[in-house]
Amino acid sequence: MNDNPVLLSVRNLTTQFFSQEGIFDAVDGVSFDIRRGEALGIAGESGCGKSVTAQSILRIVPRNGKTVDGEILLQENGKTVDLVKLNEFGKEIRDIRGRAISMVFQEPMAGFSMVYTIGNQITEVIRLHQKCSAAEARERAIEILRRVGMPKPEQTIDAYPFALSGGMRQRAMIAMALSCHPMLLIADEPTTAVDVTIQAQILSLMKALQKEMGMALMVITHDLAVISELCDRVMIMYLGKDVESAPAGELFRNPKHPYTIGLLHSVPELGEGRNQEIVPISGSVPSPYRRPSGCTFHPRCPEFMPGVCDVAYPPQVEISAGHKVRCHLYV
Repeated sequence: MNDNPVLLSVRNLTTQFFSQEGIFDAVDGVSFDIRRGEALGIAGESGCGKSVTAQSILRIVPRNGKTVDGEILLQENGKTVDLVKLNEFGKEIRDIRGRAISMVFQEPMAGFSMVYTIGNQITEVIRLHQKCSAAEARERAIEILRRVGMPKPEQTIDAYPFALSGGMRQRAMIAMALSCHPMLLIADEPTTAVDVTIQAQILSLMKALQKEMGMALMVITHDLAVISELCDRVMIMYLGKDVESAPAGELFRNPKHPYTIGLLHSVPELGEGRNQEIVPISGSVPSPYRRPSGCTFHPRCPEFMPGVCDVAYPPQVEISAGHKVRCHLYV
C-alpha cells in the first residue's frame, strides 16, 4: 500500500454539459485521492465520464461544459490549491498544466499541431515552464525523446507529427508530457491509437518512467488489462458516478458491484482456452439526458431489487480497508 502523502484530492466533483437537449451531469459527485508515486486506474464503458474527469482536473472541459461543484485540491510545495477556483484561462492554471500536471491524449494527432515539428512543440513547453535558452531546451527535448525510446532522437526531433508512425507519435506525446517532470501524468486511453504490438511497449515504457521519475499516474481506459498492468488502485465509473474503488489486486480478486463483475466477466482471460464463457453486460449505457431513477445501473443489473434499486441511489459503503462500493446489496 502506498503511504506517500496525497498529491491530488478530488471531492464531490460535478461537471455538467449544456445543450439544446438539456443539462446532464457528465461527472456526478465523484471523489478520489491520488498519492505521490501512485498509479490510479479509472475504468468504465464509453460515456461514463472518465475523460471529462481528467478534463475537469486540467480545466480544459469543452465550452459547453462547466464544473459546477466540488474541489480539486493540488498539494504542491506545502501549499493547497483548489483548481476549481482558478480561472481556466488564467496564468495560474496555465502554469500548472504541463509543469505540475501533464496529459497524454487518446489521439496523438489531436495533441500536436501539424504545421510545427515535434521539436518545436516540445521545446516550447520546456521554455514556457523552465528558464533556459533555445539551445538548452533543444538538448532537453532530445534527451526526453531518447528516454521514451524514440529512434534517432537527434534527427526525429525535426520531424513533423504527420511523418511519424502511430507508435512514434505516441512516444513523442509522452515525451512532451514528461518534458517538465510533472508530479502527475494523466494518460487518457494511452494505447488505443496504436496497434497491439506497440501497446505492450507503451505500457512498459510508462511503467518504467513512472518508477524512474517518481511521478503519480492516472490512467483512463476501458481496458482492464491496461489497469492490471499499470495501476495500484482502481476506480470504476458508470454514468458519471464512482461505483466502486479498491486496490487493484483486491478489485480483480473480489469485485463487489454488479457492474464491475460484469466488466470482468465480459473480458476473456489469458490462458483459459477457447471454451471459456464470455458474458457481456446486457443492454447499453442509457442516455445521460434520460437517466434511470435510483441506481442508474438497475435496468442492466442481474441483482436488481424492485422497489429498492429503482427508488434511491445507494450511498457509498466501505466494505474493507480502501474498498468502497455504491450498491444496495451492501447497505
